[in-house]
Amino acid sequence: MSNDDDYEAEFDEEENVDASKVQSCNVLGTLLKPCCANVRGTGIGTGFYRNGYCSTGENDTGRHTVCVEVTDDFLNFSASVGNDLSTPVPEYSFPGLKNGDKWCLCAARWSQAYHAGVAPKLFLQSTHEKTLTYAPIEILRMFAIDQKASDEVLRTLNDKRATLNKLL
Repeated sequence: MSNDDDYEAEFDEEENVDASKVQSCNVLGTLLKPCCANVRGTGIGTGFYRNGYCSTGENDTGRHTVCVEVTDDFLNFSASVGNDLSTPVPEYSFPGLKNGDKWCLCAARWSQAYHAGVAPKLFLQSTHEKTLTYAPIEILRMFAIDQKASDEVLRTLNDKRATLNKLL
C-alpha cells in the first residue's frame, strides 16, 4: 500500500466518525462544556445527539448549538411562530420544556428570538462555536449567564496570545 493509499484509508475512517463523540469548541474557543445531561430527571440529555452537549454535525440541519435557560416568554414566542417546545415528543426523546430548563436551542431560533426581544439567557462555555455564524460574540455575551467565568477564560486566552506575540 502506498502512502497515498494510507492517507485515503485514514480519510475514509474519519468520514465514519461518530460526530456525537467528537470534542468541540465553544464560542470562546475552549472545549465545549455540557449543557444538561438529564432534563428535570427524565434521563433525557439535551443536544441534537441527546448527550447533554450542544455539539453539532452534518445531520444537525437545525444547528442545536445554543445552551439556553428557557423562559416562559421565550416558550410563548416560540409557540407563536409555530415551534411548540412545551409539548413532549417521546419519539424524538424530547421532554417538552419548562421555565428554567437548560436546553440546546437551534441557533437560528435563538437569533429570531433575539430580534423579537425575547431571547433567553445562555451559557457561553456550553454554546458551540458554530453559533457565531448566527450571532456575534458581543451579542451573545450580553445574554451570558456565565459571563464572569467566561470573561476570565477570555482574559486568560488573551494573556496567552500576548505572550505568544512577544515571543514571535
